[in-house]
Amino acid sequence: MPRAVYLLAMGIFAMVTSEFVVAGLMPQMAVGLGVSIPRIGYLITAFAVAMAAGGPFLTVAVLKLRQKTALMALFGIFLAGNVLAALAPDYGVMLAARIVTGVASQPFFGVAISLCVQLTRPEVRGRAIALTMNGLMLGTLLGLPLSTIVGERFGWRVAFWVISGITVLAALATLAGVPRLGRAEGGGSVRGELVAFKNPRLWLALSTSTLIIGATFSAFSYFHPILTEVTGFRADTVPLLLIGYGAATVIGNTIVGRLADRHTVAVQLVGLVLNFLFLVGFAVFAHLAVPAVMLMTGIGLVGVTMNPAMATRVQRTGNARPLVNTVHSSFITLGVIVGSSVGGLAINSFGFRAPLWVGAALAVIGIGTLVPDLLRRSGAAEPEPDPVAAPADDPKYMCMARS
Repeated sequence: MPRAVYLLAMGIFAMVTSEFVVAGLMPQMAVGLGVSIPRIGYLITAFAVAMAAGGPFLTVAVLKLRQKTALMALFGIFLAGNVLAALAPDYGVMLAARIVTGVASQPFFGVAISLCVQLTRPEVRGRAIALTMNGLMLGTLLGLPLSTIVGERFGWRVAFWVISGITVLAALATLAGVPRLGRAEGGGSVRGELVAFKNPRLWLALSTSTLIIGATFSAFSYFHPILTEVTGFRADTVPLLLIGYGAATVIGNTIVGRLADRHTVAVQLVGLVLNFLFLVGFAVFAHLAVPAVMLMTGIGLVGVTMNPAMATRVQRTGNARPLVNTVHSSFITLGVIVGSSVGGLAINSFGFRAPLWVGAALAVIGIGTLVPDLLRRSGAAEPEPDPVAAPADDPKYMCMARS
């Protein structure tokens, strides 16, 4: 596997750590900025909305750049947002900083995945995407707890300075170790990028991704209160349980990455079915410590770990260019917003188990979005060609294939 794939994962790790840092430091930031904890919570929403709504527009703005140059520009914008957050004198400036970092994060995902596809052979692209997306899993496993520990010991501003340092290291590693390729095939033309969105099957694939992530985050967003209020764990035990959940996501992501190329739709179907069963089981047995932990870990194995299969399906249905990948990331972020918001509303009406039932319902709808592809494939005489594969006689691809 090309070394650059691992370096791209490092950049994603920095982005994800910054995304999650506010969740771990809400009380300290509320005191430091002189606002309530719910207002700090809006910073998380602002970051997600900026990713989903602003990311595609910034992607369009960098389409004419070489992809490595685009990554460096996005690193610069992201770094500026984190430095602004570390220096923020008041809530308004912090809100602006979170919007800047959110807008930069989404196109970074899109360009990084597009570059990952160009750097690898068609038969290992699912594995390559999984390795790149391990930056996301490790951000959950290590980035959140480490930034929380730093913030608690040295102050929340130091946590943002540390993330800024990680960003600089990731940018330097990318500058030194990622090949200087041209724009993605078809890149530079907004009209050429938009053609893919005329395909209704692409919108179906995007909706599946939204529902997979929505089902997972409906539960994940409220693991802490479920585990303390329903299961009965002490608050200081929950971070350890979440580390176990994060470890499960790394394992699941690796497994899905190895299966995604050959069994793209089947992997998503199995993942959604298992996630449905784990969510229902957690809802029923949330009051029992051992089953609750086992079922929560199961959600980690089959939830966000579907990312390699989701990305492979979207690329084969549309293309592997930056705009399609960024819009896909926006649909994933939409899943986070839908799952967490609907889950929160359900708690108000039905209690802490409700988000788990909401997640199960979203998983069922997600299964429904796979039915047309399953029916279509069952009647197909032969597998579809890979639309993102480079021509066999492309010297640039042949050189990369030997990496």
